[in-house]
Amino acid sequence: MIKFGEYFPELYAQFNQVLLPDVLSILITVSFPVLAFLLGYIFFPLWTDYIRSKNFLSLKYTVIEIKLPKETFKSPAAMESFLHSIHNTSDGNRYKQFWLGETRPWYSLELASIEGNVKFFIWTEDRRKIGLMGALYSQFPGIELVEVEDYAKSVHYDGRTMKMWSTEMSLTKPDPYPIKTYIDYGLDKDPKEEFKVDPLVPILEYLGSVGPNQIVWMQFLIRAHINEQSKLGNWFAKTDKWKDEAMAEVNKILVRHPKTKLAGAVEGDEEGKRVTISPGEQDVVKALERSISKLPFDVCIRCMYLAKKESFDTPFGIGGIIGSFKHFASENLNGFKPAKRWTSKLDSPWHDFNNIRRDKLSRNFLVAYKLRSGFYTPNADSKILVLNTEELATIYHFPGSTAGTPTLSRISSKKSEAPPNLPL
Repeated sequence: MIKFGEYFPELYAQFNQVLLPDVLSILITVSFPVLAFLLGYIFFPLWTDYIRSKNFLSLKYTVIEIKLPKETFKSPAAMESFLHSIHNTSDGNRYKQFWLGETRPWYSLELASIEGNVKFFIWTEDRRKIGLMGALYSQFPGIELVEVEDYAKSVHYDGRTMKMWSTEMSLTKPDPYPIKTYIDYGLDKDPKEEFKVDPLVPILEYLGSVGPNQIVWMQFLIRAHINEQSKLGNWFAKTDKWKDEAMAEVNKILVRHPKTKLAGAVEGDEEGKRVTISPGEQDVVKALERSISKLPFDVCIRCMYLAKKESFDTPFGIGGIIGSFKHFASENLNGFKPAKRWTSKLDSPWHDFNNIRRDKLSRNFLVAYKLRSGFYTPNADSKILVLNTEELATIYHFPGSTAGTPTLSRISSKKSEAPPNLPL
């Protein structure tokens, strides 16, 4: 073996005396910022989760029950106006975010049926309830808002006596494609009650048919969507990926792809030239453009069917929930479907010995529901959709008399103003 020091003693000595100390010095100098960066990369997310969790647990929360009047003549547009008032994109400055754990405010719009008794609820931070209640009263003056005990607290899952099916909903197409909304059903034109077709009514009828020893809960976690995501290929540029995706879908329709021929294309057109599109494609383009013109929300939709083992009805519970959301679907646009996260197939004994995995998933889902956690730790991996105010107002609003569900909680008598001549 050739030894470098024997053949080049001068260079070897120079390397040991001059170059080696310089190299070690450079490595030591560089190692500190590199180590600091690696430690920050590893521990900063842990610190953020910790401080946010600490702040979340330190706050007080309230559940508000909405009692509807016998007659509600407001269209879902009133609910859309309410959603505008709680669209808050502020999550504080850097100090509040990363030292105090402040987050963007979120709310939970909920529908609950306990043995067929159907109720509307809204969960919020206690410090935000006054503004929220004021916004609701301004749009729905006939309703009654009551602070109640959290109905979910008293429910505990016991795998020995109960069965649960739960899911988080996803969309059948990319988020910018809108679902079939109340405008598509003509509810924005204020038709007479007997001519209204309200897509929420099938959900309420299904919830009203829930039997003894059964509960069905639906939860819509909402948080204002922001347009400050990092742009692909440029960390410093900000963009709204939801709108970018919408425009990309529009361009797929309006601009010819080299390998795609759109319906109605004119023969001989040059590549990349706009083409004549079909009426159906025109409707899709209009729907996409209308969708991104409205305020967006990040949304997590959770549905749960829980029953005693002897009362658990698979077609009613699972099929009923999935079928209830079919009324918002459109062939050319979007619709809802169960996400895969909570509906893993564990039917065979070799998939899940003694239902250990199923029971664990059920308990975790119930905890996530009770905490109303979906955007941050401990359930930051929930399925998040982007829906605009029009879509949200379609899937959660206060129905009129077209909803004849007898078990839907309503106010028995109408409130009236006090006479002006009362003595002081």
